[in-house]
Amino acid sequence: METHAILWPAIAMAALIWVIWASLFIARVRHMKKNPPTAESFKDGPAATRYFLPVEMPSNNLRNLVEMPMLFFGLVPLLIVSGMDSRLQIGLAWLYVLLRCWHSYEHVVTKKVRRRFLVYVASCAVLSAMWIGFVFDLALTSSR
Repeated sequence: METHAILWPAIAMAALIWVIWASLFIARVRHMKKNPPTAESFKDGPAATRYFLPVEMPSNNLRNLVEMPMLFFGLVPLLIVSGMDSRLQIGLAWLYVLLRCWHSYEHVVTKKVRRRFLVYVASCAVLSAMWIGFVFDLALTSSR
């Protein structure tokens, strides 16, 4: 097994976050060029939210990519330092990242809520399996 191969899906996950951030940045710049903001546009948080409403999906997805993926990014170093970054965990990590990419696509591009929800639930199930596997392996190792 490649040394710390689990880092590659983590890098891919970080890349996804940067791609969504870039799409948000581009969407907002385009929106501001088409609809120049006024002082009223940014007088408070709700006004800014209303102003950017037409380009909110990348922002919502970026926010979403900081929620559950936090547990993924927290697990990766635990798997490495414990030596439990097995092929199974690496495979699950790649599956998690692929599901999160699919989720982002559904969120930002197709805007199909039902399919996005199902993909989200699947990604959460995979992440849960990763954590359960880690805790199980840790318990087995600790009991020896």
